[in-house]
Amino acid sequence: MEKELSKLFEIFIASALINNFVFTRFLGLCIFFGVTKKIETAVGMSVTFTAVMMVSAALSWVVFNFVMIPLDITFLKIVIFIGIIAAFVQASDTIMRKVSPGLYYKLGVYLALISTNCIILAVPLINAGEHYSFIDGITLGLGSGLGFALALIIMASIRERLELANVPRPFQGLPIAFVTTGLIALAFTGFAGIITT
Repeated sequence: MEKELSKLFEIFIASALINNFVFTRFLGLCIFFGVTKKIETAVGMSVTFTAVMMVSAALSWVVFNFVMIPLDITFLKIVIFIGIIAAFVQASDTIMRKVSPGLYYKLGVYLALISTNCIILAVPLINAGEHYSFIDGITLGLGSGLGFALALIIMASIRERLELANVPRPFQGLPIAFVTTGLIALAFTGFAGIITT
């Protein structure tokens, strides 16, 4: 039991900090730069992204282990995983439109981009490649989602402050956002030695 909890903790910390999809693997940057202009949209996207990531990891694990492996169609995993994710994102899109229309319109096109986002797809692919158990897969989804949420919230809080800063004209807007992201990514490399297996 203690060994299993230790493994779950390692998966969670590794996916949230050490192998953070934005700052160490540089995935999901289109949404990252798109929704981090305001903290409100970053928080909304963080909640949505984490929920989608966990549910899609769980659904993909079930389909992979109980349908694809028995039928020997694992070569179709990318297509099937994208279909599962797209169906769930469509459902969350409809729910968000009804529950929080203001946030839905602020997220705009980025909400639709979740369905083909490389981070969302990476989690089921890592689960399948590493042969994780169901709990391990959900832990990876939670850690990755919270790591992405951390990246969005850190960047949004910095970009809101940069709006008031005296940034030289050539660096205003996206260039200063790229520089800031690079500096944060350097800081995240400090987490690299936390867990050694």
